[in-house]
Amino acid sequence: MTYTIHDKGLSTMIGWKNRDSYGKSIPTRNRAQIYRLRKWARRIRISNSTERNLAIAFSELDRMASGMGLPRTVRETAAMIYRKAALKKLVRGRSIESVTTAVLYAACRQCHVPRTLDEISKIAHISRKEIGRTYRYVSRELGLKLLPTSPEDYISRFCSELKCSSDVRAKTLEILQEAANRELTSGRGPTGMAAASLYIASVLCGERRTQHEVADVAGVTEVTIRNRYKELTKKLDIGIVL
Repeated sequence: MTYTIHDKGLSTMIGWKNRDSYGKSIPTRNRAQIYRLRKWARRIRISNSTERNLAIAFSELDRMASGMGLPRTVRETAAMIYRKAALKKLVRGRSIESVTTAVLYAACRQCHVPRTLDEISKIAHISRKEIGRTYRYVSRELGLKLLPTSPEDYISRFCSELKCSSDVRAKTLEILQEAANRELTSGRGPTGMAAASLYIASVLCGERRTQHEVADVAGVTEVTIRNRYKELTKKLDIGIVL
């Protein structure tokens, strides 16, 4: 059973191969009847507007999750949140796309596989503002208790995409831990802090990555990275040669 299919994957389907259960070819005289059975079996899987809504929404969820390389747990969580939203009629008056995008963002945070609003906006072709508004509405109505993301949540993915070694990853986490101890991460965007710390660590470990490369992976501007790394190097007394 899976929550990512509108009927939870419990219904049966008549395959499109013109062969019976023994693998024998179906006689030509019976193929028209099989075609009609196949057509009606497909139709009755979606018997009302709610099921049609779920089928469209889960198809869109699957497209976005595949495009972002999200694991199955995130897809299942997003589907469950969407079902709850549909049950409470939160989808009414809003586009299916905006609600599916919002629940996918919520599922990423709930499963500790964070994605930025920019990343989700890019794959969904919906503005950040619309996603944020719908996300706040859905989380408020469903009572979702989601902790804010931390810079550490992004480090593994950023290091992987930049092909950094485990030394750079460990150094980045060390810098972030020291910054948190001195309360330098409060009120700062987690992706910006993660990107700046990773940039500093790459220089210290001799695996320099350019600000442009790091900014492109993190989805922040080079100006943000410059501001954050200047602040970190000054407050943490880190000497780096740029």
